[in-house]
Amino acid sequence: MMYRNFAKRGSNKVKYIFQFARITAFCLAGEILAVVLPLPIPASVYGLLLMVAALKTGLLKLDQVRETGLFLTGIFPLLFVPAAAGVVELGSQLINLLLPAVLAIVPITALVMAVTGMVAQKCAGGKEHKNG
Repeated sequence: MMYRNFAKRGSNKVKYIFQFARITAFCLAGEILAVVLPLPIPASVYGLLLMVAALKTGLLKLDQVRETGLFLTGIFPLLFVPAAAGVVELGSQLINLLLPAVLAIVPITALVMAVTGMVAQKCAGGKEHKNG
C-alpha cells in the first residue's frame, strides 16, 4: 500500500521532469537553429515557434507541457528582480535618460498594444467577445 502512494507521488515528480525536458528540448533546438541559420532572430523565438508548430501539428500535446509551463510562467516575475535591483542601484545615473526613454517607450507600447489587439481579433475570427 505504501509503495503505491510513493509511486503516485514519484510519478508526478517524474512527469514534471519530463515536461521540463520537453520544453528544454525545444529551447535547445532553437539554439541550434540560431547558430545554423544566418537570420537575426533570437534562439528563444526559434524555440517558441518550434514548440507552437509542434503543438499545432499534434506532435506535442498540451498536456505534455501544461503543468510545468504554468509553473514557469508563474515564477516568471521573479526573473526580473535582479534587473530591477540593478536599475535601482544605478538610478542616479539613469535619471539623465528618463525623458528619452519615456518618449521612446510610450509610443512603442501603444503600437504594440494596438497590433496585439488586432492580431488577437484576427485569431478570434474577428468576433467581439462580451464578458457578462
